[in-house]
Amino acid sequence: MATISDVAALAGVSTATVSRALNGKATVDPDLVARVRTAAVQLGYQPNGPARNLRRQEAAVVALIISDVENPFFTAIARGVEDVAHEVGYSVVLCNSDESATKENRYIDIAIQERVAGVILSPTGTTSSVEKLAARGTAFVAVDRPLPQQDSDVVLVDTRLAARQATEHLIAQGYQRIGCITGPAGVRTADDRLAGYRDALKAAKRRSSTKLVRRTEYKAAGAHKAAQEVLSQEEPPDALLVANSAMAVGVLQALQEKGIRPGQDVGIVAFDDAPWAALVDPPLSVVAQPAYEIGTVAARLLLARITDGTRPPTTTTLGARLIERGSSHRG
Repeated sequence: MATISDVAALAGVSTATVSRALNGKATVDPDLVARVRTAAVQLGYQPNGPARNLRRQEAAVVALIISDVENPFFTAIARGVEDVAHEVGYSVVLCNSDESATKENRYIDIAIQERVAGVILSPTGTTSSVEKLAARGTAFVAVDRPLPQQDSDVVLVDTRLAARQATEHLIAQGYQRIGCITGPAGVRTADDRLAGYRDALKAAKRRSSTKLVRRTEYKAAGAHKAAQEVLSQEEPPDALLVANSAMAVGVLQALQEKGIRPGQDVGIVAFDDAPWAALVDPPLSVVAQPAYEIGTVAARLLLARITDGTRPPTTTTLGARLIERGSSHRG
């Protein structure tokens, strides 16, 4: 692990100059700053967040980097992580990536600088910055989505199977033109839910029509627009599989604006059993994912890896459960 002295030696300056250059002091010559920064990058040097951690090499802190702090699915994961970490004296720092690889990368840099004991993250899209964690020997665990090109502990839900079962339920209820509103391309859970929906249609010998599918951000606003579009077609869907609870809010809003009744006019099944799902009229049929359990399992895996970094990586796949309510049953 590179030290400030290593950077100073490579750059041919004093450690005091390295410190001032990396802290953005205006008194340092710009050429020297460039030299110091180049040396730091070459050596992979990360400043140790002042003497904040005193003499401890590692803080008793876990960084949790999730995609959307407003999504009840991720807040339940966070609760599970925090409960397990708290039991053994660790604190949890919550970071919200907003599905942005840039934000994720920035939080990973901060985690390294602060010498956190480990990182739990729901990776953004197809790229990830965890190579930096691996290079420094920092423990990490992925939740909800696997890490691309990286062997690591992962805690997942069999979301493709769950989407297939939800779509089969809509078929069994007699809906004919079943559509799907899912998340962005390249986000593993969004891709899997679309694949599961298509699996069910194929098994029922029904054609999958791109006109009935919309991909958008995992947010209410995107799903609202997508639902308006798909429901305004000449041949609109008579049922929809919706990829998360935030999107379900947007879809229900679009139905209300068009005077369309869930269940009777358009069947709805959404992923995640949000607290409000059973309270709307009719109650919302959902695919309930074990979010809290994802958090507790991930936290225990991380603590085990902090203790023994040589453990072989494991993949834990949990099941989801379809809860049938009024929104997917015709009058």
